[in-house]
Amino acid sequence: MPVTPIYSNCDGPVVASEPPVESKHYSAEAVANSFRPTNLLGEAYRNYENSSRQSIVRSLHKKWLGFTRGEHTVMEVLHKLDNFVDESDPDVSIPNSLHAFMTAEAIRKLHPDKDWLWLTGFVHDLGKVMSCWGEEQWCVVGDTFPVGCEFSKDIVLSHQFEGNPDTKHAVYGTKYGMYEPHCGLDNLLMGFGHDEYLYQVLSNHPTCALPIEGLWCIRYHSFYPWHDKGAYKHLMAPEDAAKLETVKEFNKFDLYSKGDDLPDVSKLEPLYQTLLGKYGLGGKIRW
Repeated sequence: MPVTPIYSNCDGPVVASEPPVESKHYSAEAVANSFRPTNLLGEAYRNYENSSRQSIVRSLHKKWLGFTRGEHTVMEVLHKLDNFVDESDPDVSIPNSLHAFMTAEAIRKLHPDKDWLWLTGFVHDLGKVMSCWGEEQWCVVGDTFPVGCEFSKDIVLSHQFEGNPDTKHAVYGTKYGMYEPHCGLDNLLMGFGHDEYLYQVLSNHPTCALPIEGLWCIRYHSFYPWHDKGAYKHLMAPEDAAKLETVKEFNKFDLYSKGDDLPDVSKLEPLYQTLLGKYGLGGKIRW
């Protein structure tokens, strides 16, 4: 099935939309009732799920993980997202740059002693800058899940995998696929998008001092079939229990900060610039 391009609006005005649906995550009902213009939400998932096969994921690794998009500060990348609205998310109709501050501030209120977690909330979606650099949104946003094994029925709009050839593959279409039982999340080939890209960017940065728990949140916060629905337990290793607890706590703020009052960005930027410096992310980073 051909893929319909859906490009970002990073360099143009924000596309006006009706108020988002009330669901706090991407249920099939939320997708069906989304007010996104021209049903972009369902289209994004159709494109993503038809193209989420291990060969394409590996090609995206080669395309993006050479870190050839130049050196930019976190704040420079954040402001590239000033006009970016995630077409896969029925809960957000504001630019992602504002969502960064809203998530971070929601965490700061309830975890005043964990500034690394505030910072994780601040940067967690920066990988969406891929869309500003020419990648189609279906490659960038939306839920993530492993490829190279059977797709879970708990993935939103899972019926759309019918067009994905990996579902009929003798290995990739089976429960364990190319993996061993309880091999651990870190050994899975996840569908490539903004989570994996930012995780790899920060892991590649020599002075990054964000705790491993923060990197877990960045890498797995969109893995909703796992942390929200309980899928893929047969691939979890014992040490992944700590990841699950941490990511579930983080996602309370990623989800439920989306309808709050808009923050005063000019007052908050100095605070988060200081935190970036504290955790080794204050200067230029290769993207």
